[in-house]
Amino acid sequence: MGAGLAISASMASAQALVVSNWDGYMAPDAITAFNDATGNQAELVLHGTNEEIMGKLIASKGKGYDVVFVSSPFAEVLHNLGLAEDLDHAKIPNIANLYPQATQLSHDEGNAFSLPYAWGTTGLCYRSDLVAETPDSWMDLLEPSEDLRGKTTMLATDRWLLGAAMLAKGYSVNTVDEAELAEVRDQLIQTKGTLLAYDDTTFYAKLVSGEAELVQAWDGWCNYGIAENADIKYVIPEEGSDLWVDTMVILKNSQNKDAAYDFVNFVLEPANHGWAAENILYKVPNQPAMEALPDEFVTQFPNMGIQPDQLMGYEQLRDVGQAQRAYSRIVSEIKAAN
Repeated sequence: MGAGLAISASMASAQALVVSNWDGYMAPDAITAFNDATGNQAELVLHGTNEEIMGKLIASKGKGYDVVFVSSPFAEVLHNLGLAEDLDHAKIPNIANLYPQATQLSHDEGNAFSLPYAWGTTGLCYRSDLVAETPDSWMDLLEPSEDLRGKTTMLATDRWLLGAAMLAKGYSVNTVDEAELAEVRDQLIQTKGTLLAYDDTTFYAKLVSGEAELVQAWDGWCNYGIAENADIKYVIPEEGSDLWVDTMVILKNSQNKDAAYDFVNFVLEPANHGWAAENILYKVPNQPAMEALPDEFVTQFPNMGIQPDQLMGYEQLRDVGQAQRAYSRIVSEIKAAN
């Protein structure tokens, strides 16, 4: 399934601009459609991780890039470093398509410097035909039953790996308390011995093949497994989830501000934004785009039906400042442990 790319008649800029995004995170012809509509010569460059693009942006002070897609803690860092544009909402009329809740995100209330592109939860993805009981706690992953040992995976990225144990213990997913972080580290070192792998990219394929039976997963990635095997299910544990948000940021040092505004406004067209929901299987914070999804689509992928009010009930990942060094050190200690 795919959505057509709607073109905003108001786009008249003929400036060139550079957009940096993850591979496959928007329609393959989105840049071409935007260029055709505006006479632009926009270029898409890819980054593999938030950390990769952030290193480039910090080193260049944002020069050479116009619009970047980054997760919300990194958008917050760009703002704190003075690298993110203070958004003029009058130049983004399609901002009206966002759910009201998407204008109240804790990292940027009022969308002063970022625009949400996708949002969702992190939970447990599992083979319902192979797992004896429905998992309902993060501890089902952190201290798995004997029959699940060696058949579980956890996300390798710092914030989510630590987040599972933070949630299990009732701590904030943004905790900087040294005692809590030590407890989280010790738990995850213990858990390491039960894991099949740390895996950010192929865990759903491991579920499909049966190599894994229970994994930590972002909801959209679990949907990739569900698309191949209807016995794969997704559940948010009773202790809750983080709220992750991927955003679009215009760089303050952009030399193509008008074109940059036109681009983010283009993305927020319901048909364009809806492509992400239908094709990368992530919820988007665009109300008309989500309301246009077919009923059978949400039936097949139930987590696509999670409503904004429920999402807002989970704690959003935030920039933790200098504590990020402690997070990275702890994760290195966990992965190095025997």
